[in-house]
Amino acid sequence: MIIGIPKEIMAYEHRVGAIPAGVEGFVQNGHTVYIEQAAGAGSGFSDGEYTEAGATVLPSAADVYDAADFILKVKEPRDKELELLRENQILFTYLHLAPEKALTMKLLERKIIGLAYETVQLDSGVLPLLSPMSEVAGRMSIQIGANLLEDIHGGRGMLIGGVPGVEPASVVIIGGGAVGTNAAKMAAGQGGRVTILDVSTTRLSYLDDIFGNRVTTLMSNSYNIAKCVKNADLLISAVLIPGGRTPTLVTEEMVKSMKPGAVIIDVGIDQGGAVETIDHVRTHADPCFVKHDVIHYSVANMPGAVPRTSTFALTNATFPYALRIADKGVLEAMRQDPSLLRGLNLFKGKLTYKAVADAQSLPFTDPQTVIQ
Repeated sequence: MIIGIPKEIMAYEHRVGAIPAGVEGFVQNGHTVYIEQAAGAGSGFSDGEYTEAGATVLPSAADVYDAADFILKVKEPRDKELELLRENQILFTYLHLAPEKALTMKLLERKIIGLAYETVQLDSGVLPLLSPMSEVAGRMSIQIGANLLEDIHGGRGMLIGGVPGVEPASVVIIGGGAVGTNAAKMAAGQGGRVTILDVSTTRLSYLDDIFGNRVTTLMSNSYNIAKCVKNADLLISAVLIPGGRTPTLVTEEMVKSMKPGAVIIDVGIDQGGAVETIDHVRTHADPCFVKHDVIHYSVANMPGAVPRTSTFALTNATFPYALRIADKGVLEAMRQDPSLLRGLNLFKGKLTYKAVADAQSLPFTDPQTVIQ
């Protein structure tokens, strides 16, 4: 198969779809890899490293899209990239379609085969291609939150862990999945007073076992959320509905109740976000705004700020799936692997992921019917 790796064009997105070791793996299995010039530069990989691994470097994205049957990326395609996609081309990337109906419609028009990293799901419910970036984003959320709490950024002027004789910051995390767990690790490690809310008693039991008395666990409901939000110095929204739009859990009235200079970071903004006062995605160039005296941070591609760490973590997870698609062909790979079939969002003009179809009131096609 001919695999194409274009350079990411989202603002401040420096991750790349494959590391040189991944390219070498494709080539060793008899595949051809084309990569756009300087695609890996932001992650610290030179064109020479890709050439040594067996790739051919092409001068433009158009050249890569024109040559490849299988496009391997990191983020959803932008307008310029949409024009380059062609019918029956395979696109494997983060899509986050639920809140983006216009993007969905454009991709359906292109009649591509679109598989989304974030909806590849094991029988256990684990999201193996989302988890690495969730881990990065969870850890980053505390790093960023600690910075924004400083007085020079308009925050409350607090150190997360306090010092002897001075109380630590209250860190509230809504959602106890990969993002929330990693945020809690960082916040508790810094000595913060951490509370995690989740709807699953099983998950709360697990979190209680691993954190013990370093973290308070609470059932997630509107009463507990309102109470915790009011007292939070740093609020992390780590809510995820796999492939679907994130529900609004933190209302504007809750935000109004927060202390002046408190900080909100909505890690799930790329799926719509759970905070009512955050109504649009921002970029690393302009990540924050203030509303009701509360600092809001709403960047969709948080891991893009640490591209070297993120690229290694992402491609460690995605490469086995990508190689399976290349080796077996996309249809046979999905027939043999139900987790990969769950990643199928778009198939030649049909919408094949129900949560996206429901969120956008569009017709849904059962993915089982397209692989038969």
